[in-house]
Amino acid sequence: MTNWSDVTFTPLVPAPDARHHEAAAAGNTAVTAAAQRELLAALTTPPDSDGRVTHLLLKAAAGAGKSHALKRLIAAAAGAPGTRRVGVTAFTNNQIRPLAQDLAGQLGRDRVCLHLSKKAADVLPPGVTTDMTVSTTAAAIPPTADVVVATAHKLKAPGERGRLAGQLGVPDGDALFDALFVDEAWQLPHHLFDAISGVAPLIVGVGDVGQLPPLEIGANPWRGDARHNPYRAWPNAFTGRPGTWERELPAVWRPAGEALGLWRAFYPTWAELNSVAAPGERTVTLHGNVESAPLWRHVGSGAPTLVEVTGLPDSEAPDIDLPLTDLLERWLDDLFTAGFTVEARRYADDGTPLGETVTDRPGVRDDGDPLVVILATRNQAVDDATALVERLRLKHGLRERDLVASTVDSWQGQTNAITVALHPLSGATALDEFNSAFGRLAVACTRATHGLLVLARAGLDDLLAAAPARPGTPFGEPGVRQLPRQTHQRIVSAFTRATVDVTS
Repeated sequence: MTNWSDVTFTPLVPAPDARHHEAAAAGNTAVTAAAQRELLAALTTPPDSDGRVTHLLLKAAAGAGKSHALKRLIAAAAGAPGTRRVGVTAFTNNQIRPLAQDLAGQLGRDRVCLHLSKKAADVLPPGVTTDMTVSTTAAAIPPTADVVVATAHKLKAPGERGRLAGQLGVPDGDALFDALFVDEAWQLPHHLFDAISGVAPLIVGVGDVGQLPPLEIGANPWRGDARHNPYRAWPNAFTGRPGTWERELPAVWRPAGEALGLWRAFYPTWAELNSVAAPGERTVTLHGNVESAPLWRHVGSGAPTLVEVTGLPDSEAPDIDLPLTDLLERWLDDLFTAGFTVEARRYADDGTPLGETVTDRPGVRDDGDPLVVILATRNQAVDDATALVERLRLKHGLRERDLVASTVDSWQGQTNAITVALHPLSGATALDEFNSAFGRLAVACTRATHGLLVLARAGLDDLLAAAPARPGTPFGEPGVRQLPRQTHQRIVSAFTRATVDVTS
């Protein structure tokens, strides 16, 4: 039994010089408009011209609404005078399918073709083939399709480039597309990009720079070429080079206003970062008075919360901590016993508040983003979390979306109301490539729209103070950092914190 009256949370430090609502959203609009001007200029510039832009990189923070910017750029390119056809690609089928659906809704069904393997086409959700044209062979791409969407693996398949050229009427030696757009660009490894980069003279990459890279990176085995590593995210090879135009989207739509300081901690080199939501506009209201109510009221305020726990039995391993998971089950049991309502203010496309509030709560619907998600780094820890999810679903009659467990890596690109994450350094005695990965912590901390609770055994400060400085992997991957210790200290300082003693 925890005496919550003895638990004190450190105060939240507001993000300085923060802009919200339309003032924040205007930053993304301005950067997207500038990117569109550069894009259209590059499309009309002869490929052999000096000073021509060959790569446009639009860098987004988590939850920046970059898909809106990407779709705007694709539509502009597809409708530009003299443009024959554009290509759109990404790492996975799950990334390109919803993008293709949105583009078809915007441009028209006949103009957009989703080009898949037969295996991927066989598992498409119902209705997709009604929304747009779907092909599994190059010969099935209709001549009306001036936007072809396919994964990088599909585009690089043996003989596929020749088959596409024949179907699309591309002369020998010419590029397949006038421009190639890469969604979630920082998830695509360089070796895949190299295989498809020749399909267009202009490459546009858009994505979150803070997500996990495609593969874990150790030492760069290609040290003979200081800028080449086939397993790193491909945009890193073009940053700062002649012919590259790059900008940052300076606003995020996903987080509560109280979480802006934490978001900034993950992107410290950016000139500015603001949130459309202002403090107080995303809340979780607890309905009942339960033992851990002070904790959930604090998390529900939107303030990112780090709770360190003392008095637990020893764990099996630092990142497989059943005693900590059992404690979490008690607290989540309290949350669903009390019941809660998630509330959010609505905004127009330009960030202007509409004066409306949308609400959600457990047990009312099956669609929409999950309400509560438990994230852990190791599969065994997620297995333990999944077991508690199943028990709580049964006890409280929860629907699947009400409570979910996942690995951090699998939850990239997802959004949910409340995140409960087990800190990757909890119980650790040293920093290593896995538990100190910038991208893994960034994904765990930037999925939530309303509340973030990070749990750890006590001792994070001691670990980070005593850990020897380690050089980053080549070029600071993954993420922008050189010394993991200092990176973690900066991020930890952005939380409101408390220590809870659960000694029996």
